[in-house]
Amino acid sequence: MSFSKQELARLRERFLERMAQSGNVTETARELGINRNTAFGWARKAGLRSRRQQRPHPAHKDYERLRRRAVPRREAARRVGINERTAKDWDRGVRKSGNSRIYPDGRRVNYSTGQTTMESMTTPAPTMTALERPVHPRFLTLRERERIADPDRAGWSLRAIGRDLGHPASTIKRELDHHRSPDGSYGAYAAQRRAVAGRARPKPAKLACPGPLRDYVAQGLEEQWSPEQISQRLVQEHPDDQDMRVSHETIYQALYVQARGGLKREVAAALRTGRIRRKPHRSPERRQSRFVDEMVVISERPAEAEDRAVPGRWEGDLILGAGNKSAIITLVERSTRYVLLGHLPGEHTAEAVGGVLSALIGELPEHLRGSLTWDQGSEMAGHRTFSVATGVPVFFCDPASPWQRGSNENTNGLLRQYFPKGTDLSVHSPLDLEHVAQKLNGRPRKTLGWETPAERLLTLV
Repeated sequence: MSFSKQELARLRERFLERMAQSGNVTETARELGINRNTAFGWARKAGLRSRRQQRPHPAHKDYERLRRRAVPRREAARRVGINERTAKDWDRGVRKSGNSRIYPDGRRVNYSTGQTTMESMTTPAPTMTALERPVHPRFLTLRERERIADPDRAGWSLRAIGRDLGHPASTIKRELDHHRSPDGSYGAYAAQRRAVAGRARPKPAKLACPGPLRDYVAQGLEEQWSPEQISQRLVQEHPDDQDMRVSHETIYQALYVQARGGLKREVAAALRTGRIRRKPHRSPERRQSRFVDEMVVISERPAEAEDRAVPGRWEGDLILGAGNKSAIITLVERSTRYVLLGHLPGEHTAEAVGGVLSALIGELPEHLRGSLTWDQGSEMAGHRTFSVATGVPVFFCDPASPWQRGSNENTNGLLRQYFPKGTDLSVHSPLDLEHVAQKLNGRPRKTLGWETPAERLLTLV
């Protein structure tokens, strides 16, 4: 059968309209009497693809029946033998297709490529077919809304309407409160249209939209700031601009969750952890080494050092390289979190460590030389010589108690971004260490009210 150009155009338009509803090229072509190859060509040019008709999960009906009986999600999933994540998807109307997940708002996430596409970026006015489309049994249907409207006009109570429908009175109250018109009346079709229009709200991720906010976040990550530091610094630098606001969790979502996206993988690599996905917290390794020489324990440290009110109280340690053959001295001031790094190009014996420490502390003003807290490592065997040379007393932590030097432990973790474990630290020059220290001292810190350690130390010096 031959068609004119106008008839062919109308037929193609009908095909694409039906295809958008059915999602199956072969079925639509058979229904309209179109050649299958022609239909696939039209669909391909329009960017449409057939959706496979997946068989329902054998436990889906049992799960739905339990949920209708108000059984909690976790318990219902356990009874039918499915994962709780699968149960959550069923409740939210999320469908799986191969390596993709299709969300009720039309968002399709391909976890093989990391791409997110929208089947429809607009929400047209709901048609009659859309109004009557089946939804989850926990939601009211058009027929149920009709059964609410008539008794409501007749003056029935909420409990009476609920008993008639098999729904709690609270459900009826919410429905009437949300969908009454300004004159106080309730219309079933008007309520259904509002409910259908409100189901799918495709909303792009905040950092997926180009603009000054995304540029600021990307720049902060390139400077190796943490997402929380970026979020809080935005408030300080743009106090009156509500558009320049983003939570640190949104930044993590843009980096870790491919479904949200918005930031390039090159920027994601700027995270100090170097991870591309979340990792559960684990207990840190407990240090077992013990300093056996005579020493002054941390319990004898002045009480003023505990509240960090008086500057000049330092915490120190070594970070070790490959095979414990190279090391770097790290010092952190407890009040300002200011960092000093010491270069140990060769061995890290007590004599070498004491000499570098004396040089670092000797550059400080007198009022910033309060005390030094260290763990019980043998590298501090010459602590008495150090105290005599600098006038700075040394206090030692209890065995296997790294939290007593919390600021220093935290800083050592930050420094591993620049000096990874298992690498040769002797290749770093004093200039390299100074550059890294400036990086850390130039970052805004939550504990300082989002000021930088350099800014806080400047007020003391």
